[in-house]
Amino acid sequence: MGPNIRFSSVIKGNAYGHGIDKFVPIAEWAGVRHFAAFSADEAYLVKQASTKKSGIMIMGYLSDDQLEWAIENEIEYYVFDLNRLKISIMTAQKIGKKAKIHIEVETGFHRTGFERSEFDEVIRLLKSGADDLDFEGLCTHYAGAESISNHVRVKQQYETYMEIYSRFLESGVRPKYRHTAGSAASLTYPETIMDMVRVGIAQYGFWPSPETLIHRFKKYDAKDSDLKRLLSWKTKVMEVKEIDVGEFVGYGTSYMAYEKKKIAIIPVGYSNGFSRSLSNSGRVLIHGVYVLVVGVVTMNTTTVDITHVPNVVPGDEVVLIGKQKRQEISIASFCEMSNMLNYQLLARLPQSIPRFITP
Repeated sequence: MGPNIRFSSVIKGNAYGHGIDKFVPIAEWAGVRHFAAFSADEAYLVKQASTKKSGIMIMGYLSDDQLEWAIENEIEYYVFDLNRLKISIMTAQKIGKKAKIHIEVETGFHRTGFERSEFDEVIRLLKSGADDLDFEGLCTHYAGAESISNHVRVKQQYETYMEIYSRFLESGVRPKYRHTAGSAASLTYPETIMDMVRVGIAQYGFWPSPETLIHRFKKYDAKDSDLKRLLSWKTKVMEVKEIDVGEFVGYGTSYMAYEKKKIAIIPVGYSNGFSRSLSNSGRVLIHGVYVLVVGVVTMNTTTVDITHVPNVVPGDEVVLIGKQKRQEISIASFCEMSNMLNYQLLARLPQSIPRFITP
């Protein structure tokens, strides 16, 4: 990202499925000292996991009754509506501590952010509330920097942001940080890096899109392996049994054994993020061999065909994502099987699944 750039580690969606409590200490060990959450509950988990008193920023939802907690604990947060800005000033005055705010501006994404018609009032409030506010950042978010099809739109957003930034400066208010770039913009549009970047998917080892990788390859000979995946997903065989020719497996009649079969039941289903769309089509690894899902994926269990894998017993390791012997099921291949984006898959892994850090 370059020297003197503030690296904000995005840990929304339970650190993209990796577990906030597990990921934050690893990131701090690597030198990260700032984290971006979506909501107050995520910010709280970061605060609990941090051992380095790292900075924390809330990019999304923060209810009015959570504002006092955020200000008291020096949590930075986005402000994208006038009411929130006014309440921030009043709450900061009440507790005698400055609110650390990031003003989000609308540049063309059309989600959250102040509109141009509101800038005069925003600037007036920033000036009048200067004793109660720390103007930490002026920010926006790009609409699809991971795709070349959005190139013109992203460029227009960048230009719009720079115009807005100039307007704030001319009005006498200057943010500590300018930040607009997530993973895709940081890797594809270097001009968007500015003073700070908010890096999510890339820090977990995933390219935001194949186009991002191709762009980096053309400019820097980047390889897919330049980003290291952190996550593996494993379980154990719960039950092994045999079924006769003509027997059906699981709910309904979606799978009928065309020969005598040996099957294994694993304790993972759609409630654990193993999509129901993988019924009769997904695969997992047992003893280093790809085995197919048979029957319908249920809430808590999935059945696989182990007829061609000898000596499988309850307790044997099952790899849903990751390596086993010489074979591997990557996040990309799993997503292709389940018709999901890697973002979707990672964020939908339930917090109830135990996470373990391995060397």
